[in-house]
Amino acid sequence: MVTRGKAYYLDAPGAALAPRELTLPTRPLAPDQALVEVRACGLCHTDLGFADGSVRPKHALPLILGHEVVGTVVEAGERFPSLAGAPVLVPAVLPCGHCDFCRAGRGNACPSQQMPGNDIHGGFATHLLVPAAPLVRVDDAPRGFPLEELSVVADAVSTAYQAVRRSCLAIGDAAFVVGAGGVGGFVAQIAAALGAHVLACDVSPARLEAAARFGAETTLDVSAATPQDARKAAHGAAAEWKVPSLRYRIFECSGTPAGQQLAFGLLARGATLIQVGYTPELVGVRLSNLMAFDATVHGTWGCPPESYPEVLRMVYGGKVALAPFVERAPMSRLNTLLGDMAQHRLTRRMILDPTA
Repeated sequence: MVTRGKAYYLDAPGAALAPRELTLPTRPLAPDQALVEVRACGLCHTDLGFADGSVRPKHALPLILGHEVVGTVVEAGERFPSLAGAPVLVPAVLPCGHCDFCRAGRGNACPSQQMPGNDIHGGFATHLLVPAAPLVRVDDAPRGFPLEELSVVADAVSTAYQAVRRSCLAIGDAAFVVGAGGVGGFVAQIAAALGAHVLACDVSPARLEAAARFGAETTLDVSAATPQDARKAAHGAAAEWKVPSLRYRIFECSGTPAGQQLAFGLLARGATLIQVGYTPELVGVRLSNLMAFDATVHGTWGCPPESYPEVLRMVYGGKVALAPFVERAPMSRLNTLLGDMAQHRLTRRMILDPTA
C-alpha cells in the first residue's frame, strides 16, 4: 500500500524547490517507523544553506528539506502501536536510542542520528516517514493552543534549551547572547526564565527591541562596536549585576565570523562559551586565551528527545513565548520565502502549511 501526497524537492544546489507528487510505501511499515501527516513545518536558515548549496546535505539529491515538523501519526509500526492517531513533534535530531552516546544522555551527538531534510526526507511535504521512538507526543497541550506554532520547538526552541543546559547556567549567572534573532532570541528567553541576567548583542535594532521585551535585561547594539567596546560593555553590565566572570555564560548564536570572534572575545577567567550558530567560514581566534583564562568552550547540536517535555512545559507555561516570533504562510510560497530569507527580509520564523 502507498500514501500519496505532495512535496517540494531540492533537485540541485541553487535550484528552486520543485513541487511534485509524493509517493510513500507505507504498508506494512517497518516495526520502528511512523508515517506522519505534516500539520506544519518551520523554515530554518539551515534549509536555506542546503537549498543554495552553501551547506551539503548528507542525503543524495533529490531531497525533501524541512526539519521543524509537527503533525499527526497516521500509521505506526508494530513496536509503537499507541502512537497511531497521536499529534507529535518530530525532533530535528532523531537518535538511534541504544548506542553509547544515547545511553549516556548525549543522543544529540549520536553517530547514527537522522535529521529530516538532511539524512532523510523532511517536512516540506504533506507526509514523511521517520523513526517512531524519538517522536514527542503533544496531546497534552493546553486546550486551544495552536499546535502549528510548536513546529519551531522541533529545532529553534529545543536547540536553545539544550545550549542553555549545556552551559550549566544557574540562577544569578550572566548570559551574554550574541545574535538575538531566531535561536538566540529563544536562548535569551530560556536563560531569563531560569533566573539569569541576560545581555543580548545584535546588529539589528528590531531584534534587540524584541529581546528586551522577551528576556533580555539589557541589550547591546554591536553594529559599530569594536570587540574591545563590546567586551567592556558586557563585562561592565556583569559588574553592575555583581556577577564574577566564573559565572559568565556566553552563547554564540549569530552563525557569523564576526559574531564568533565577538563571543570569543567576551571570555574571561573561568567563563564558559557555547557555540550554537554555524558558518562554513573559518574564524581566526587565539586559542591560548582558553588556557590563560582557564575558560571552557562547548559545541552544542540539537536536543535529545528526552529533554522535549521540559521544553514544552516552559512553552505551555508561558515562560517561552512563540507567537510574537512566528508567522504562518502557505508552503506554496516556499521558494519566495527562501529568497526573502536570503535577502534578510524575514522578521519572524515562518511556519508553513503543506495544504496551502
